[in-house]
Amino acid sequence: MRENSRAAAGRGMWALPRPGMGCIPVLRRNFLVWRKTALTTILGDVMDPMVMLLALGYGLGSLLPGVEGVPYVTFLAAGSICMGSLYAATFEATYSTFSRLHIQRSWDAMLNTPLSLDDVVLAEVLWAAAKSMKSGIAILLVVIALDISRAPTLAWVPLVVALIGLSFAALALVMSALAKSFDFFLYYFTLGVTPMVFLSGVFFPVSQLPDGLVHVVRLLPLASAVELVRPLVLGRVPEQVWPQVLHLAATAVAATWLATALMRRRLLR
Repeated sequence: MRENSRAAAGRGMWALPRPGMGCIPVLRRNFLVWRKTALTTILGDVMDPMVMLLALGYGLGSLLPGVEGVPYVTFLAAGSICMGSLYAATFEATYSTFSRLHIQRSWDAMLNTPLSLDDVVLAEVLWAAAKSMKSGIAILLVVIALDISRAPTLAWVPLVVALIGLSFAALALVMSALAKSFDFFLYYFTLGVTPMVFLSGVFFPVSQLPDGLVHVVRLLPLASAVELVRPLVLGRVPEQVWPQVLHLAATAVAATWLATALMRRRLLR
């Protein structure tokens, strides 16, 4: 084990992460690998939301009255951006990260260089967030291309998508630190991600839920993301910007710290 790994272990499992510029070569490595399949992944980022918006937004939406005073396809567009960002960050930081960690053993190779574990963990979070931004922006471009919304406030959406990516990438990395096999992620998707997607306002307003459940749902990071993105798609500034931003930022920071601690326990002890 390298000297800086021993130092990290000596600081204690729960010490605050101390990443440095070492995360940059890890990001570059991941980018070079992704570049080989970039075309197919970008095509999927565009086609998937386009099919969903056409099928649910226009197809099902034509049978529904407007939601909160707007066409259903416009209402759904904001949720689609958030959902796409969530799934991109989560898949990257679970299945892809676990593959690099456990199957390819890329982490072992990197940790036998001057890189620290904190560098590698931060790089994984940033890379998954970058993949999330790619998906979110692809859906945003579909929304603009289909003329669902062309509000000037859409220019702020990529900033929110970046924050969404960081939050859910860090949460997913916690799962990777705990996982013993790929099957473990089924629990996270079944018990965590899927209920959050259906309850957080992606497909219908949170206010339609029972009163007691509404307060619980608003604690979910995806609910905060939707509450930020939907007004921007509708051409409005969100009413409560900072509470939602702080919620997502706090989630990203806390989950990154927890993921780092769990990775230390897994790899450095």
